[in-house]
Amino acid sequence: MYAIIRTGGKQYKVQPGDVIRVEKLDQQLGSEFDLSDVLMVGGETPVVGQPTVQGAKVTLVVTKQAKDRKVIIFKKKRRQGYRRFKTHRQMFTELFVKAISHGGKTAKADSDPVVIDVDQARQEKIQARTAAKESARAAKPGEEIIEKAAKKVAKKTTAKKKAPAKKAGKKPAKKAGAKKTAKKTTKKA
Repeated sequence: MYAIIRTGGKQYKVQPGDVIRVEKLDQQLGSEFDLSDVLMVGGETPVVGQPTVQGAKVTLVVTKQAKDRKVIIFKKKRRQGYRRFKTHRQMFTELFVKAISHGGKTAKADSDPVVIDVDQARQEKIQARTAAKESARAAKPGEEIIEKAAKKVAKKTTAKKKAPAKKAGKKPAKKAGAKKTAKKTTKKA
């Protein structure tokens, strides 16, 4: 069974177990809600709504809420000195389709939704990075400096010596052209 739903001014074809990205919805992360804006239910007996199917609903779970990739907006009018540069990151909500129900029939997903909290994952990554830096500093601070200095010296000694650059001779003189002579004008009496 599949359904065509409408949200955020767009239409999506969904089946149980699908994960879709839609415009940002005002729902909590991990919450489950029903969407009754179903335009069509397909399967053995397809039903087309006018405009929506009566009694049909799609059960969704919010799995992620974050910003999408950066989009570059660049405007230019040639020969006018007009250039504008902007960037934009659109908010989105990722949804897991848990079930589709219509007319007493229900199609459920085989798997469970995986909820990802982007902000918490980012904080954990930052904490892990700072903890690794602190443990590296606390372990043996003197030996690290000596090792770095030894590596620099080794690089300098093993580096190939560059061949001396060829000395450029004097540039050839320009050909002497015919000298211009000033014309003397005499006044006729």
